[in-house]
Amino acid sequence: MNVLDKILDSKREKLNELKKYRSFADIRNEAEAVNRPVISFSESLKNSDTGIIAEFKRRSPSKGAINETASVENVVAGYAAAGAAAVSVLTDGEYFGGSTADLVNARKVSTVPLLRKDFIIDGYQICEAKIAGADFILLIAAAMDSVSQCKDLADFARLLGLEILLEIHGESELDFISAGVNAVGVNNRNLKTFVTDTAISVNLAAKIPENCIKVSESGISNPETVKQLKNIGYCGFLMGENFMKESDPAKAFACFVNKLK
Repeated sequence: MNVLDKILDSKREKLNELKKYRSFADIRNEAEAVNRPVISFSESLKNSDTGIIAEFKRRSPSKGAINETASVENVVAGYAAAGAAAVSVLTDGEYFGGSTADLVNARKVSTVPLLRKDFIIDGYQICEAKIAGADFILLIAAAMDSVSQCKDLADFARLLGLEILLEIHGESELDFISAGVNAVGVNNRNLKTFVTDTAISVNLAAKIPENCIKVSESGISNPETVKQLKNIGYCGFLMGENFMKESDPAKAFACFVNKLK
């Protein structure tokens, strides 16, 4: 069993437990009652000088501990102040050391759109995202049982006022792109082997529909790569480990932005 399959099995077990104590109907009612204005990440990307979705994560299955002492409030506020188009917050606990509490705390200080980055396979998690303060969610094609499941989740997220970043890994997943998706992210990291290669973004650039906002994810560590990807149509760049591995992630991000100018 590969890492992705293990993560998804864990998610299903956790969701089953959560639903025993709080029904979907109850959590949906709470999510629908949230009246906080959602900040559009698609508009933020279009208007951003950097296009960077800066990420907060403590660890990963491939790297282990990355930065387990950083304050989510300090990092997120620093990212926003330095020019992040949006901020991604890992909320998976078992494999990435995150929680929805991180998203709640990020919301307190963030002036830019927030992504709940997790392995979302159920509308329950989308309700959690809305309640915790997310503006958009990640849907991973490789985590879906079918194209129709992905579309249903995207439609439900939009019903709650959230936007959607759809993550794909290859040409075979282009069919997962639906009208409800706001942006398509190409993950340069293979979720089964966790090897990264930005050539994946290069190869898929021309195959993604022209009307889609293109985001390149993972494996980006220098400004020149960002500039090269911009030249072939990408306007968003999800980066986390490059900053989080430093003792002061927000400062590392600010330095990267200065080099990008």
